[in-house]
Parts: sequence; C-alpha cells; structure tokens
Amino acid sequence: MSRIDNQFTVQFWGVRGSIPSPGLHTVRYGGNTPCVEMQAGGKRLIFDGGTGLHVLGQSLLRQMPIEAHIFFTHSHWDHVQGFPFFTPGFVRGNDFHIYGAIAPDGSTVEQRLNDQMLHPNFPVPLQIMQANLDFYNVKPGEPIKINDIIVETAPLNHPGEAVGYRVNWRDGAAVYITDTEHFPDRLDENVMWLARNADILIYDSTYTDDEYHSPKSPKIGWGHSTWQEAVKIAKAANVKTLVIFHHDPAHDDEFLDRVGSEAAVQFPGAIMAREGMVLQVPISMPLSESIPVSEFSA
Repeated sequence: MSRIDNQFTVQFWGVRGSIPSPGLHTVRYGGNTPCVEMQAGGKRLIFDGGTGLHVLGQSLLRQMPIEAHIFFTHSHWDHVQGFPFFTPGFVRGNDFHIYGAIAPDGSTVEQRLNDQMLHPNFPVPLQIMQANLDFYNVKPGEPIKINDIIVETAPLNHPGEAVGYRVNWRDGAAVYITDTEHFPDRLDENVMWLARNADILIYDSTYTDDEYHSPKSPKIGWGHSTWQEAVKIAKAANVKTLVIFHHDPAHDDEFLDRVGSEAAVQFPGAIMAREGMVLQVPISMPLSESIPVSEFSA
C-alpha cells in the first residue's frame, strides 16, 4: 500500500454558506460555497458541489483520469451551483459515483442536477458531460460501503431536508454535518449519532447565538445552527476536532477571527474552516483489522 493509500485526509475547497462571497474582506477564510474532499484508503470522496467544486475540479485536471464518489447533502443552490462548472465531469475517461437522497417532491439527485442545467437557466444540458456518471439514491439511516470505507448517513433538520454523512475508515472517523438547525430543548439525536467520538466534526455554524435569536431579524426556522451549538455537540459527542463551517456571507475575516477565538476558549479542539485547509485523520488500526470489503448497491 502506498503512502497516500494509507492516509485519511480532509481538504476544504468551499466553506461559505448561502451565496459565494468573494472580496477583499473574505480572503483568508474564502468565499466559495460548500465543497469538502476526503481521501481514505486511496478513494476520493467529495461532499457537496458548491462553487468550491469548480476549484477542486481545476486541481484534478493534473491527475486525470479521475474516479471519485460525490455526496450531496441536498440541492439548495449553494450546494449544487458548482456542479455545472466541474471540468472533470466533461472529460471522457473520468468516473463519478454521485449520491443524494430523494427530495420531498420525489425527485432524485440526478433529476435535480439535470434540471439546474436546462434552458433558460443554463446553456448546455447535463447530458453533454462526457465522464461516466453513475447516480445512487441515498436512504438516510442506511450505510454506504465503498471497499473498506463505511459512510453512515442520517437525516438533518433543514427546510426541504438534508443528509449528514460520517466517513469511517479503519479506526478513524470524519463527519460532515451542514445545513441543519438545532432544537431548542435538546441535542439532535441524529447529529449526536453521526458525531459520536469523531476525530473530525465539520458542523454548520452559520450564525452566532445573538444573530439566531436577534429581536430585529431572528434566524429561527432558517435551517442553520450556531457555533455555540456546535461546541455543545462536540463536547457531548466526545469529538476531538470541531471545524466551524458554512460561514455566513456577511461574516468577514475579522468577524470569523473573533468567532474562532471565542470558540477555542470554550472548546480547545475548535478550529475555523478555511479554503485550502487540510486535516489528517489519525489512523492506527493495522490493515488486517480493517472492515471487510463490500460495495454499495443502488
């Protein structure tokens, strides 16, 4: 096994929520919408297709042919708007396995990605992509197995629904939970289950508590959480590293600096998501003890 095949890494290509926010005041954290890449056991897993997916795609052009598994939490604009600009998807010989839950209106992830590329909203259809695209319907609560990687899934509390993902490889775990709103009277059982004892928890921390409960413009019911709630989850779930993610487009670098400082005081394992940041998931389990091979079936 090569050195890369024996690593579990997490790289951030888009960390902003709601709308891309480029500019002088978002340089250090980044303005692209959600896209997170994980590599484990030689497999590439991509979570969400915001504008960060375009940036990832450009970096992959030097590594083709590419095989990757792309997981969508849901299909709100900021999580799919980079997919039509994912250059490797237009190149024959690349192979992408695309996962997403069926939406409340009954549409599949394939239908929704197709629809955003139809006239009059986009110049070319999904079918012009020359890469091999295989689509799978995720059933929240059921695991997905990719060789010896197990991806656990659970429904999140978000308007129009969303899915959270936990990637388990050997004895490491990285969790991607974005676009979820906490409950006022309890910790979300689905979030807690996904986050349990995780090495890395990436969590939707769009707002501060003050913004969420603002008398003038409350964010209750908007489908997002706060960094203070992220800290509660991280402590209760025995998380090692908490990554504060899905930054509000109105939060500039200085604002996020302050959030990072306050969060680190409350939870020393808290860090702020930044574009380009790479984290290592510690792996110690011998290969002979890894999970048996089994493939996902649609």
